[in-house]
Amino acid sequence: MTDLPQTMRAMVLTGHGGLDKYEWHEDWPTPTPGPDDVVIRVGACGMNNTDVNTRSGWYSKAVDEATTGGAYGEINDDDPTWGGAPLTFPRIQGADAVGRVVAVGANADQALIGKRVMVDGWLRDWSDPGNMDKTGYFGSEKDGGYAEYTMADRRDVAVVESDLSDAELATFQCSYTTAEGMLARAKVVAGDTVLIPGASGGVGGALIQLAKRRGARVIAMASEAKHADVARCGPDVILPRSPHNLRAALGDEKITVVADIVGGPMWPQLIDVLERGGRYTCSGAIAGPMVELDLRTFYLRDLTFTGSTILPQHVFHDVVGYIEAGEIKPMLAATYPLAELREAQAAFIEKRHTGNIVVIP
Repeated sequence: MTDLPQTMRAMVLTGHGGLDKYEWHEDWPTPTPGPDDVVIRVGACGMNNTDVNTRSGWYSKAVDEATTGGAYGEINDDDPTWGGAPLTFPRIQGADAVGRVVAVGANADQALIGKRVMVDGWLRDWSDPGNMDKTGYFGSEKDGGYAEYTMADRRDVAVVESDLSDAELATFQCSYTTAEGMLARAKVVAGDTVLIPGASGGVGGALIQLAKRRGARVIAMASEAKHADVARCGPDVILPRSPHNLRAALGDEKITVVADIVGGPMWPQLIDVLERGGRYTCSGAIAGPMVELDLRTFYLRDLTFTGSTILPQHVFHDVVGYIEAGEIKPMLAATYPLAELREAQAAFIEKRHTGNIVVIP
């Protein structure tokens, strides 16, 4: 095992609330690997909505508004995280860590030292790896990548061979595995037409690329100021973010799948435009979690709804394979120094950029 410094720089979350709940430390203890662990010197770490929602407590059922990134007046003590359980503080967030292995435990392959790896966001109980109830998230139930060093189980990392930079690689894990999981749950194939609200975000851009990879026709929805950026992902059609009449805006397009991370006021129109036998898949509700559903539309049109959160491990490895094969491209919007994580997250919340924001230790 390589000698490690005793302390490191880290951005530490001290509780639920606003951006002031982050504290910068230059003498935080460096993780020490157990038998099945590897320690990674972080080269870059991407930012995602889970970081924001966990920090603010948005996942609590006490919150019924859109994601704001600010502190909420009330959150329940027992359900403020993605899994509906309390979080232990202090916590280092950051699920999208990329870097080089610098130390390994006794059960890990020594040949990993020096290799560049990506970390799978999903933490599994390796005595029962398929059990969703025993699954956690990197940077939530375990310290993540907003630090100089992070630690992961040897079975949760994948060596990646790519000419992309660390910052570019740090755009993939959360956004692209989320998108791939949604499309898999909805069984998207060639011949489908997929409608994607919120297409200018990291998951939205990933959905476009991965749906096209499956041979589907893709219709993206985004604010008109971001249409040029969205176009680089290759959708067949781009619509405004919130058309007054979505059916009219779609014209003769027949929507067989809606892949949604937005929710909010547009939601009833999204469901109304689905063809008979269509599928709706969801992994977010940034515009608001409370929506209205006419159950007659649901059952009379034979629709299928799927939620998508915890993913089988092969999804992560599939995405790594797509990266190495050059089948998907990064959507790197901006990089910030780790010490400026508060500013980076403010930009992320305000959607100043199209694509993913990454911090560099």
